[in-house]
Amino acid sequence: MRRYAGIYSQLPYNPNLRERAKELRKAGNLCEVLLWKQFRNKNFKGYDFDRQKIIGNYIVDFFCINCGAVIEIDGSSHDIKEEYDKERDIYLGKLGLQTIHIQAVDVLTRVSDVMEMLQNHPALRAPLHGGE
Repeated sequence: MRRYAGIYSQLPYNPNLRERAKELRKAGNLCEVLLWKQFRNKNFKGYDFDRQKIIGNYIVDFFCINCGAVIEIDGSSHDIKEEYDKERDIYLGKLGLQTIHIQAVDVLTRVSDVMEMLQNHPALRAPLHGGE
């Protein structure tokens, strides 16, 4: 079984960010950990997700391999990074990826509502490929 089919293997990748992505995964941001428990091992819709995925010069919180969707958790640090986030979203859009933004407070206080929203989100409905 080949996990990295389709768009995944064609995404730009900056190897200089490898250590930073690894550090972010180890840091275990609570919101990310809560969502990761929902996504890992294909628990969500049978879809395959990566956490702290490097795409170009960016590290995204979650990447759905099946749908080409990026999920970003926006906490208070994003309040001062609006321009950066906008540039990242435009860049990802040019790659054919759709970014879904979720507020950190919603993950912490209403994770079941967040999962229901994701269950019905258009970006996570139709897989680009079977992930095989």
